[in-house]
Amino acid sequence: MAQRPKPEEIVSKLRQVDVLVSQGQSVAASIRAIGVTEVTYYRWRKEYGSLKSDQVKRMKDLETENQRLRKAIADLTLDKLILQEASPGKLLSPARRRACVEHIMLTMDVSERRACRALGQHRSTQRKVPRGRDDEEALTTDLVALAEKYGRYGYRKISALLKAAGWFVNDKRVERIWRREGLKVPVNQPKRGRIWDNDGSCIRLRPEYRNHVWSYDFVEARTHDGRKFRMLNVVDEFTHECLAIRVDRKLKAVDVIDVLSDLFILRGVPGHIRSDNGPEFVAKAVQAWITGVGAKTAYIAPGSPWENGYVESFNARLRDELLNGEIFYTLREAQIVIESWRRHYNTVRPHASLGYRPPAPEVFMPAFTAWPAALARPAPPAKLPVVERPTVH
Repeated sequence: MAQRPKPEEIVSKLRQVDVLVSQGQSVAASIRAIGVTEVTYYRWRKEYGSLKSDQVKRMKDLETENQRLRKAIADLTLDKLILQEASPGKLLSPARRRACVEHIMLTMDVSERRACRALGQHRSTQRKVPRGRDDEEALTTDLVALAEKYGRYGYRKISALLKAAGWFVNDKRVERIWRREGLKVPVNQPKRGRIWDNDGSCIRLRPEYRNHVWSYDFVEARTHDGRKFRMLNVVDEFTHECLAIRVDRKLKAVDVIDVLSDLFILRGVPGHIRSDNGPEFVAKAVQAWITGVGAKTAYIAPGSPWENGYVESFNARLRDELLNGEIFYTLREAQIVIESWRRHYNTVRPHASLGYRPPAPEVFMPAFTAWPAALARPAPPAKLPVVERPTVH
C-alpha cells in the first residue's frame, strides 16, 4: 500500500502542474503527468493552495508546537483538577498522600502514575505497605485510658504519665496518636494585666528556695443539696506543692491559725506568707500570730489576683480537674475526695513548670529507715513496703 506523500512532496507536485500548464498543456494532462487523480489534485489544491516548500515546513512546525501546547495545557488542567479534588491543606505525611492518591484514582479515573506525579508521591512509597510498630495498639490503649481518667490533661502530661508507667516513648509519638484518636483539651487563657514599678520591674516577692514563700487562698463550692463549703489551700510557691487543703462549711481566722500551726510544726516556719486582703487573712489575730512565730506577711494589692499567681493557678487546676467534674453529696465525701486529689496532685500529676515531674513524688523506703523503732525488731521485712497511690474519682 502506497504511503501518503509528505506535504513538501505535495507542494512540489502542485508546482509541477503549474509549470506544465504554463507551457501550454491541459490541466488534465498535467494531472496525469504527476500520477494522481483529478479529485486528489483538487483536494491538494484546496488544502495547500499556492504555498511554497518553506512555508509548508513552517506550518508543520507550528502544528507540532500547537499540539505540544495543547498537551501541556491539558496536563496542567488535569493537575489543577487533581489538586482541587485532593483534601485541603498540605499533605505532609506519606500516609495522607497515599490515601489521597487512592481517592483520586477512584473519583477521577486516572492512573496511579498520573496521580502520584500530581501529588508529589513516589510510586514506590505509594505501593509500600505500612508495617507500624508492634506496641502501637497497646500504647494507644494506655493513652486513651489515661486521657479518659484525666480528662483535663494534655498530651504532654499524658506523655509524662506514660513514661512514669514504663513506656519508652517521646512526646512527638504521643502527640501523633493523640491527634489520630481525636483527643483535645480546650484551652481558654484570659489576658491579665501587671503592676509595674517605674523601672519596669514587676512588683512581686519571688520564691528562691523551699519554705521561702507560702501562699494561701479560699475556694468555694457546693454539695449536691446546694449548701456551700469552703476550702483553704496552702501552696509552697517554690516547689509548687500543695501543703494542705482544709475543707469545712465555715472557715474563720481561728481556722487559718489552726491550719498554719499544724504546717509550721510539720514543715517549719516559712519566710513569708502571701495572701489577698480577705478578712480572714488581715485579721489582727492572724497577723499577730504569724509575726509571733517569726514569719512575715505579704499582702497583694487590692484587686490584683495575678500577684498571687501560684495559688490562683492551683485554684484553677483544682476547679478544672476536680470540682467541675464531681458531685459531692456530703461534706465528709468532699473532704475525702479532695484530700485524695491533693495527694495525687503532689505525688503523681506532672507539672509543666517542673519538667513534667510531680512536686513531691512518692518514694519507697525500707522499714528500718522509715521507722527508728524498727531497729529493735528481730528482723526487717523481706519485702519493701509499697505505698498505695491515691485514687482520683
